[in-house]
Amino acid sequence: MARLVECVPNFSEGRDKQVIDAISAAISETPGCSLLDVDPGASTNRTVYTFVGPPEAVVEGALNAARRAFGLMDMSKHSGEHPRTGALDVCPFVPVQNVSMDDCVRCANEFGRKLAEMLRVPVYLYGEAARSDSRRSLPSLRSGEYEALPEKLKRAEWAPDFGPALFVPSWGATVTGARKFLIAYNVNVMGTKEQAHRIALDIREQGRGKDQPGLLKKVQGMGWYLEEANLAQVSTNILDFELTPLHAVYEEICRDAEELKLPVVGSQIVGLIPLKALLDSADFYIKRDQLFIIEEEHKVRLVISKLGLDSLGPFNPKERIIEYMVKSQEEGGLISLSLQQFVHSVGARTAAPGGGSVSAAIAALGAALGAMVGQMTYGKRQFENLDSVMRRLIPPFHQAMNELLRMVDADSTAFSSYMAALKMPRNTAEELKRREAAMQEGLQQAVAVPLALAEKISILWPPLRQMVQYGNIGCKSDAQVAAKALETAVFGAYYNVLINLKDVSDEAFKLATQRRVSELLQEARDNVTSILDAADKRP
Repeated sequence: MARLVECVPNFSEGRDKQVIDAISAAISETPGCSLLDVDPGASTNRTVYTFVGPPEAVVEGALNAARRAFGLMDMSKHSGEHPRTGALDVCPFVPVQNVSMDDCVRCANEFGRKLAEMLRVPVYLYGEAARSDSRRSLPSLRSGEYEALPEKLKRAEWAPDFGPALFVPSWGATVTGARKFLIAYNVNVMGTKEQAHRIALDIREQGRGKDQPGLLKKVQGMGWYLEEANLAQVSTNILDFELTPLHAVYEEICRDAEELKLPVVGSQIVGLIPLKALLDSADFYIKRDQLFIIEEEHKVRLVISKLGLDSLGPFNPKERIIEYMVKSQEEGGLISLSLQQFVHSVGARTAAPGGGSVSAAIAALGAALGAMVGQMTYGKRQFENLDSVMRRLIPPFHQAMNELLRMVDADSTAFSSYMAALKMPRNTAEELKRREAAMQEGLQQAVAVPLALAEKISILWPPLRQMVQYGNIGCKSDAQVAAKALETAVFGAYYNVLINLKDVSDEAFKLATQRRVSELLQEARDNVTSILDAADKRP
């Protein structure tokens, strides 16, 4: 998979469409950069751009955007609800795929250095890229905002990390850094700016000061009035959505608003959001309200409804969830092929996809059949006494179906790593040593995938036995096919483990792996025999 960094430059212009579009074009025209979202706000007079690409490309895209904006923007005439220090107010780099936080810190440093050299403007580092604790926090760096810069830049403690300590009226200063995924999340309140800010002071981590901390960790907040929507917003930045989830922010604001007798009328995501943030919130509401929802699409819809994410405009998941946006930028691999294309790719004159990918596909189909039997039982009047049983039995099959599908590509990728190692140079003793190490690593990866496949199937035998016992009798043959498909997949995993294991040099690893895969195969045989016997005994 490609190395991807997300860059989210915030420009202090949300009203002039020509400027907004010009900056968009500068990003889109940069080779390797994919512009995913442009979110302007008139009241805030600010536009948040979101784009992804390899580390080198996103740095270049951000520089191109700044270069284009430099001749078009004049901060001395700027006004808006959002705090800001410059034309390009903040430009964070965020790890998305196959990159580390250290990679993003390097991006921030390279961008900051080049921006300062190119435009001769002051640049500060924040977040994970900060060179001192006092500069980790963005609000701290923004203290006094643009208007305070002339005096701040005269003081030694405010010397920029890059560029001159000189005030550039048309630009101000830029802050860049590296951080985790930040969710810009605003909750709509039918009240005044002051009332919204009062709620923000209660919930944000900073609270009202050192002696009055707020309720929610890793949350920044303020209140403002959104003129174009004629309502107030509690505007938050969720800095760590795994520590403080989206729904926790919404529910806490609702509680505070209720105390003030203020109605909450939905909420708003600015920019993009990680899928996990929505699924975590879905799981909260599913558990709280005792709902039965297993489809990812339905979970996303639930959260859109519960939080009112479409209250100020359409919330299209395909355009707002970063994983969906990134996925659309890349090829989908084997599982994106039609059935006909997949079969033809297996039958082609290539080593991959082969038996491992086919085993994973068969396993996914077996799990899907298990889920289908449950779905054909759940919610039907004649089986309503079994609804609670099906609520328990369906999810393991549904989860396994998706996980096993991903293993279709994982197996092919693992084998490709081994093949790549075979082609490494072997002209010197050092090259031979590196090649052998890469081959052994590739072989262990090629063994790990089918072994993991058999382990995942092992979890399904108990629920499949119960599905055969309780499921819709009209689907008995589907359950029987599910059992044989899963057994076949374990056989495939067994043979794929053995053929790759023979060339592994680590004897202890070989012995342990061979013992475990043999146990999984015997377990599959025994379970399928008993499951088919149980099916035959049903009328």
